Amino acid sequence: MATFLRPELSNLRAYSTPTSDSLPLELDYLDTNEFPWDLPTALKEALAQQYVSTLASHRYPDSHHWPLRQAIARYVSEHSPTEISPHQIAVGNGSDELIRSILLATAIGGYGSILVAEPTFSIYGILAQTLGIPVQRSPRDPDTFAVEIAEANTLIAQATPPVRVLFMLQPNSPTGNPLTAAEVDWLRQLPEDILVVIDEAYFEFSGKTLVGDLAAHPNWLILRTFSKAFRLAAHRVGYAIGNAEVIAVLEKVRLPYNLPTFSQVAAQVALDHRPALLAEIPTVLAERERLYERLQGCPQLRVWPSVANFLFFRLQEPQYTQPLCDALRRQGTLVRAIAGGIRVTIGTPAEMERFWQRLQAFLHQL
Repeated sequence: MATFLRPELSNLRAYSTPTSDSLPLELDYLDTNEFPWDLPTALKEALAQQYVSTLASHRYPDSHHWPLRQAIARYVSEHSPTEISPHQIAVGNGSDELIRSILLATAIGGYGSILVAEPTFSIYGILAQTLGIPVQRSPRDPDTFAVEIAEANTLIAQATPPVRVLFMLQPNSPTGNPLTAAEVDWLRQLPEDILVVIDEAYFEFSGKTLVGDLAAHPNWLILRTFSKAFRLAAHRVGYAIGNAEVIAVLEKVRLPYNLPTFSQVAAQVALDHRPALLAEIPTVLAERERLYERLQGCPQLRVWPSVANFLFFRLQEPQYTQPLCDALRRQGTLVRAIAGGIRVTIGTPAEMERFWQRLQAFLHQL
């Protein structure tokens, strides 16, 4: 590498997706946990009209996101025993930017390390490594994917520099399991000098949230996104919910004008129309259960239950994992090979039927 580049980045593996020039023309995107249906045409037309009539392209976006933060606070409060204030909301260019802001605010410069329980969302570790922050990697139970709490506590006790942030997905990705009662109890007793980040990216599918615990735990922060159930992956809108003092610091370290005006408006429109947008979730969950039952009937596979909009399974003969992914990709179905298995997003009924038929054809060859 060039001598002006940090040498530890040479072996860092970036988060990646397939390149478009290597893919069939017709694709079923079952690899990134997006919602299977686009925004309704009427909503897209309403957004387009706002762009034409009210958005000023020559002006910078609202750098404080105040109307959007107010709308998010009202939405979050619907599922919280206590009212959430807009001062408890930070908005980012996707949750990824908020994760990076958290790292900048807590652990950079040798001040601390982070702890993740693997397998989990890889971006926590990737972003930490890009900033020179050590990553403590705790295992999960190989059968249930619950956190091995004793091992995690040992890492926390021995970590140098000390653990400043713990990242926990609820439910976890790629495995789809929710937090257990024991895991929640463990998070509640962690010392207050550790920021506990609970990523609820799939809240609208799981219905599980720890927002009600925020008042008792000022060292907790919850992340959510508009990229999944709200169908705004192209707009890159994520948000954090937490103690107002922590939120104020995240506001200090983020880039100015970080979220385009159109994305802010799209998120507000999605919230205004949330009953219609979220009404399709039962269809996704029904497809998930239908696929789960089918996969359970395959002796060549082991599949785990999920409360998210995806399923995780492994082949009994793991050497066929990548060949299966390659075969599906050649036929136009994208899935994610990860953690020794495959994560498949729940798509439309037609997409899931194509996936099932293509999977069956591959398994019959084994």
